[in-house]
This record gives sequence, structure tokens and C-alpha cells, in this order.
Amino acid sequence: MLVLPAPGGELLNWSPSGPRPPAPPNTPPSSRVAYAAAHVVADALADEPYTVDWDTTLAFREHLWSCGLGVAEAMDTAQRGMGLDWAATRELVTRTGSIAAGRRWCAGVGTDQLPPGPATVASIVDAWREQLDLVAGAGAVPVVMASRALAAAATGPDDYHAAYGKLLSGAGGPVLLHWLGEQFDPALAGYWGHDDVRAAARELAALCTEHAGTIAGVKVSVLDARAEVEFRRALPDGVACYTGDDFHYPELIAGDARGHSEALLGIFDPLAPVAAAALTRLDEGDEAGFRALLDPTVPLSREIFRAPTRHYKTGVVFLAHLNGHQDHFRMIAGQESARTITHLATLLRLADEAGVLADPDLAEARMRPLLRVAGVA
Repeated sequence: MLVLPAPGGELLNWSPSGPRPPAPPNTPPSSRVAYAAAHVVADALADEPYTVDWDTTLAFREHLWSCGLGVAEAMDTAQRGMGLDWAATRELVTRTGSIAAGRRWCAGVGTDQLPPGPATVASIVDAWREQLDLVAGAGAVPVVMASRALAAAATGPDDYHAAYGKLLSGAGGPVLLHWLGEQFDPALAGYWGHDDVRAAARELAALCTEHAGTIAGVKVSVLDARAEVEFRRALPDGVACYTGDDFHYPELIAGDARGHSEALLGIFDPLAPVAAAALTRLDEGDEAGFRALLDPTVPLSREIFRAPTRHYKTGVVFLAHLNGHQDHFRMIAGQESARTITHLATLLRLADEAGVLADPDLAEARMRPLLRVAGVA
């Protein structure tokens, strides 16, 4: 039994009582394309706080593949723009490519190698191209990430069309785009030239129509299910919508009579066995079974991604530690301190209820010293 802090200062006596995760399917799900955006594991004994533990990081990618999910590499879940620099990102993509062995993966194409300060549209496009060449050369599907530099440089929608048009015209193959909302990164406010999410969605849909031969899909991370469905229905044939909505993913993946979203989700990092088993139910035409497995995970996901949403990575790494995927709860750049002990205790309780804890005894043992350090008896 543990004594856990709860919101409001209350202390709760708690023991795990929830279900265990289901066994992963023997084959990857087929009715939906599903990627888990993977976190990186810090080297807790390194002299510098930005050092990656490569062996443990790559072992976690093997875990995601073993569950039947694709790996979304070097995305915001991997602390892009929050501690993982371009040199480490480049090595991460190269190392993952060396072990992928034909398994499904994609990787983020950003502009984070640019120096601080103002950038021109031309330099932004060049930065994207450098990263796109790396990602494609490593064998991954490129995911063109929203650029902080472009958000700062653009004066309106025309600048976005010009920048993306230049990049896509020379992409050399299908790419995904990533629309990351300002909840995840405040520096991306007003992306696509609009503050209103629906106006931005219309702008992006128009861009997809202009470049439908190159854009294979768009990952939408705006935490607005209705806006995502409207955007999904506006996309041209052949351009898929990938949900990045960590609040409404069951209903968006299940879809409706007019279509569904594929999945590229940070929450699938800690949920991998449950998510893969749920998607297998969809393969079997069992939507009720899919929802029965995935719906109970939504309270956990909403807590992980609560505002300020950009700190969701802390919860993702915390659960990886509790589930035995890494021996410590340390993050690149010390980001483990971004959430409170009460938040972490709430995650433990919700993870148990959602059937996410692989070994409850291990989870208890790993939570106990964290509570002690926080002053909870």
C-alpha cells in the first residue's frame, strides 16, 4: 500500500486493483495506420543533462514495434525544442534507421538547427530540406513539423503557402505534415496565418489540395475533435488525417460513416499494448470492443496532457519508469521537475484503473522513493 497525495492536499491510502494490459497482437493492426510518438531516455549518470541513453532509447522502440505499432521518431514527444538538440536528433534518426529493418516508422522534419533569432523563409526551407534528406535517407516517412521559425517570420497565409510549396515541390516522395496546436507549443500560435482554429484548418486543407500528390497525410494536434472531423472531411482524396488529439482519440480513430482518422499519438507511447489490442478489435469489426479497451484510458491521457500541455512528456517518461522500460525517472534537461508529485500520484492511480500498469508491484516499488523525496510519508 502507498500513501498518495491527492488534489487539495488530501492523502489517500492506495493499492493497485485495476486490470493488467492485454497481450499485444501477433500481427500489426491493419484497419488503421497507427504510430506511437516515442520518448527518449536520458543518461542519468552523464556529466551533462542533455545526454541520451541510446541503448535504452532504442530498446523502447523495439517495445513499440513488438506491440504492433509504428514508431514516430524525433517528434515533440522526444523533447524536440525542449532539450533534444539537432545533433542528438540527427543521431536519434540515424540510430533508429539502423534497427528499423523494414518496420513501419516515420520521423520529424523540423527547423531546429537554425540559430536563434529571425530567419528568412528561404533559410527555413533549407533547414527543412536538410532534415528531410536525413529522414528519407534513414528510411522513414518524413513528417514535416510545424516550424517555430516560420511562425515568427510569416506575416500571413501567403508566407506559409510559399514556404511549404517550395519544400514540397522538391520533396521527392510522399510526406506527412504536422499541425501542432499552440496548447502543445505556444510559439506556434497563429500558425497557417490564422488565430482561429477553423480558419487555420481551411488554409491547411487548401494547401493539401494544392499539393495532394506529395502530401500523404496530416497529423492534427489541436485537441478539438469537431475541428478535426471538419478538417478530415475537407481533405482531398488520398490525403489521410492522422489524429494527434490525446483527448478524443477513441472516437476519432473509430470514425463515422464518412471516414476516420489514422493515429499518430504521444499517448500511444505509454498505452502501446492496450492501443494495439484495441485496434485489433477494429480489425475484427468490433467497435464496441475497441472502445471498451481504449475509452478507460482517456482520463489518464487527459491528466497527462493537462495544461500546460507541453509538459506531457513528463507523464510519458514517468509511466515508462513505472512499467520497467527505464531504470530512473530523469529526463533530458531535467524536465522531470515540470510536474508536481500530486500530478504523478494521480497518473499512477489512473494508469492502474486504465489497465496500463504491467507490473503493479514494480510500479509501487518505484513510486515509493519518489514519494519519500517529495516529503510524503
